[in-house]
Amino acid sequence: MLNYLKDLSIHRAGWLLLLLSALALEGSALYFQYGMDLAPCVMCIYERVALFGIAVAGLIGLITPRLLILRLTALLIGLGSAVKGLLLALKHVDYQLHPAPWNQCAYKAEFPHTLPLDQWFPAVFSPYGSCSDVVWKLWGLSMAQWIAVIFAFYTLLFILLLISQLKTTKKRRLLFK
Repeated sequence: MLNYLKDLSIHRAGWLLLLLSALALEGSALYFQYGMDLAPCVMCIYERVALFGIAVAGLIGLITPRLLILRLTALLIGLGSAVKGLLLALKHVDYQLHPAPWNQCAYKAEFPHTLPLDQWFPAVFSPYGSCSDVVWKLWGLSMAQWIAVIFAFYTLLFILLLISQLKTTKKRRLLFK
């Protein structure tokens, strides 16, 4: 399996799949917001930023996947974004499962002054919902719980991809190339 993952990380197809999966999830979030009129909360917005981090990792890996330094950079950015997204999603699930006056998210997103995403792209990064509201469910799980599952999968994937980088690849002699 590690050989397969290493081979996948060396070719552009794997990175393209990663990029497309992150963009598909971003598109789904925007559909939930604008197509289904579900209000995103602050945690939803932060989780979107973590997904964009995974998309950036896919884009970096797509540039030159055979170059080890770029591949490792993409893997580390992806792992950092996936872990941060998982932690955010778990906190979001906590807000939903244990709503209380002392256990609530902020009303306004707190981005750094040098990167005010909510001011630059308000259609994507402006929250106006409550973190403790469960507004959508699929098979008994809320959206925050599904996002936690997705980020857990991404985290596991990036850990396995990083471990697979330690494997040596066999040089195959091709007749024509």
